[in-house]
Amino acid sequence: MLKKGLTIVAAVCGLVVAGESSYAQTERKKEKAGAAENAAPAPALTSQEKQLCESYFLEGMKFFVLEEYGKALDRFQRAYAIDQENAAVNYKIAESQLLMGSPRAALPFAKAALELEPKNPYYHLLVAQIYTGQQQFDEAIKVYARLTKELPNTEQYLFNLTDLYLSRNKLDDALRTLGQIEQKYGMMEEISFKKQQIYLKQNNLEKALKEGENLIEANPEEVRYLLAQAEMLAANKRVADAIKMAERAMRLSPENAYGHLMLADLFQQQGKTAEADKQLELAFGNPSLDIDSKVKILVDYIRRLPDAKVAAQAIKLAELTTAAHPTEAKAFAVAGDIYVNSDRKLNARDNYLKAVQLDPGHYKIWQQIVLLDGEMNQTDSLIVHSERALEFFPNQPMFWFYNGTANLINKNYPKAVRSLEYGRRLSGNNQELQLQFNLQLGDAYNSLEQYELSDQAYEAVLALDPGNPHALNNYSYFLSLRGHNLPKAKAMAGILVAQFPDNPTYLDTYAWVLYKLKDYNEAKRLLEKAVSLSSDATIIEHYGDVLYQLGSREAALKQWVRANQVGGASDAISKKIKDKRLYE
Repeated sequence: MLKKGLTIVAAVCGLVVAGESSYAQTERKKEKAGAAENAAPAPALTSQEKQLCESYFLEGMKFFVLEEYGKALDRFQRAYAIDQENAAVNYKIAESQLLMGSPRAALPFAKAALELEPKNPYYHLLVAQIYTGQQQFDEAIKVYARLTKELPNTEQYLFNLTDLYLSRNKLDDALRTLGQIEQKYGMMEEISFKKQQIYLKQNNLEKALKEGENLIEANPEEVRYLLAQAEMLAANKRVADAIKMAERAMRLSPENAYGHLMLADLFQQQGKTAEADKQLELAFGNPSLDIDSKVKILVDYIRRLPDAKVAAQAIKLAELTTAAHPTEAKAFAVAGDIYVNSDRKLNARDNYLKAVQLDPGHYKIWQQIVLLDGEMNQTDSLIVHSERALEFFPNQPMFWFYNGTANLINKNYPKAVRSLEYGRRLSGNNQELQLQFNLQLGDAYNSLEQYELSDQAYEAVLALDPGNPHALNNYSYFLSLRGHNLPKAKAMAGILVAQFPDNPTYLDTYAWVLYKLKDYNEAKRLLEKAVSLSSDATIIEHYGDVLYQLGSREAALKQWVRANQVGGASDAISKKIKDKRLYE
């Protein structure tokens, strides 16, 4: 980048720049291509021209310092119109053009400044910068090479020259330049590492390793150099040598987490899983190993789950991570992922909860929490967690859905309806979401005995999905319980049983519709099949009711007793058994 503060303060129009002798001016004139030896010198500026030119230049400098480059350029160009041979004016025009985003316009003036004053390092640097920015790397190399060769105290620019050589893949030139730097500054870590990279590009591993050895010999207590050497050995399939070097580093720094990571990988390459796992555990228990490095490794474990052997180590590493980083939400989030994929839902949910305690703004983590609550049938927790999620994501219909569903299960029907209706409005044109909300609303409104709204909800579902099992089953069953529109209930239940002929719940629903239609024989046939497939108390009780209607009262009593023993039958079951008669 161009240094905005880089200025030539000693230049004034009509004067030589400080430091340039008459001899230098003569030498500069000789360098001009095509100039004749006896060319007449340019006419000297008058005193008035000098004064006006200097005024424009100084005014331009004022605007330049204020970063008003357009105004600065205008003043420098006015000065240039008076004295085109002034190096400082050319330089400032080039610098202004470059800062205004016009490197091509800047280049001729920068080159002119350099031709006029070839001993000025700043002029070299500006030309080199423009060439580099234009990706004319070979031209930039020439400028830096000339600068560092001809001007004293410019060795620091050998670093720039090295980078340019590397960009052009001129490896030998880069090595030679790095050697010059070492002669000036002595052994340096940056230089040694660059030389290693070059040697490796040249497939010269031994020289690359020798550079590493030189660093280690110069700094035998520097663990980084030992680990870098081990990494280079490992990358070149010298695993045993890499392990020795890494272990040497760990003797100096037993707590070095990255050293443990490296050894874990090296032991794994040798098939020494137990040793690798031990090294990983040491690394993961160390807070100095950053959380992102640990998460990256744990994600790789997740991809290999639910393998039991992998799960055990993954869980151990996840626990070490949360212990080492108790304030990092992502530590608990990835631990939750590990537990989910290891089918340990409660542990997963608890870790996710810790994650949102630390950083509550993660939608996907809240989503995982409510899903796990639902899968574990923990409806009280589902209500609490969905309400908490809605504090942060009030416009997310999914959380309203789970909140409404949990309240429906807990028989808090008014609250269920409020949540489900609100979520349905948020669903917009999402038909799948609308369907799910209407399914639950059909059940909730039926429980509130708001039958018209219940029927409307089920009809909305069937309009989108005519074969939806939930809607067909509940809608037809609730109609049968009410004794309302039984032909429609029979048609829906028949469709359902045709799709799922061995589902005891659907068989029971169809049988109960037939019972209400007084088709007891067909109802009995369906219920016999249903009770052979299920021990549900409601189905057994229904079977007893049908037997009673068919005159098999002793058989009916046996089924009622059995239903009562199973648990979950109707409130009338005890009375039926006591009086040995049917109550509806």
